[in-house]
Amino acid sequence: MTTSPSAHHPTGADPTPDPISGPPAEHPTPEPPAERTPEPNRSARAHSFNAAAAQYAANRPSYPPALFDTIEDLTGRPLTGTRVADVGAGTGIATALLHARGANVVAVEPGDGMAAQFRRTLPDIPVIRGTGDDLPLADTSVDLVTYAQAWHWTDPARAVPEALRVLRPGGALALWWNTDALDVPWIAEAAARIARHFDIDVSAEKRNVDTRAADPTGLLDFTRRTVRWSRRVPVDTHLANLGSHSVFLVHGAEHAASFLAEEREHLLQAFPDGFIEEVYEVVLLLARAPA
Repeated sequence: MTTSPSAHHPTGADPTPDPISGPPAEHPTPEPPAERTPEPNRSARAHSFNAAAAQYAANRPSYPPALFDTIEDLTGRPLTGTRVADVGAGTGIATALLHARGANVVAVEPGDGMAAQFRRTLPDIPVIRGTGDDLPLADTSVDLVTYAQAWHWTDPARAVPEALRVLRPGGALALWWNTDALDVPWIAEAAARIARHFDIDVSAEKRNVDTRAADPTGLLDFTRRTVRWSRRVPVDTHLANLGSHSVFLVHGAEHAASFLAEEREHLLQAFPDGFIEEVYEVVLLLARAPA
């Protein structure tokens, strides 16, 4: 999941310029933001995941089969036998799913902690160290380059030409993010609490998941698709998922813990059985390389 932020979101990507979730929730006059440390720089946020790799692997959401069906439809070929580079692979959540679909996958991950967790989880899939801005892959060597929750950590001015360099003619670049379904009332309310506590723009995510933000070079012609899905998890899994996002990781354990304790109380009032339905919209951007 790492490749090289500004704000962040509850569940899904990491916001401006990392993507996060949909339109802002309607809520009463906001409370003043809690005191916080100065905004960490992009590099600190990008590398914050390495210290929480096990938490990330255990609690982050996966992706639905319909996402991979859509990729196959848009590329016009099955994933089985496809040579794939999964960049910013993190702990291997997307890599494992691509592998299960029959793809021949190589993972690219720059972070020490994330790569170590990847190797523990997926010892039979190769992972090499590198970033999307400087791919450690040969020219025209793969059919598909994928970024799951990771494109927002790249410099697109460098990452787009690199993807085109390593893709075979007619290959494809696929970028996707789990974003929160903010039309679900409890998710919108939770997002508003995060926005107030961390003084962030929760609406940044879906605004930034578009062709212009993904490729300011204008070299690619992206097709956009959205896949809605959900998972039912214990409240504590949901909170651990939140805590694995960079906005929580870089603002200090005490700051994050105070929010998560309050959030647990909110959620248990809404879900007294201790289980919640996280609803996501996976935003997929896919572009074909020249044939």
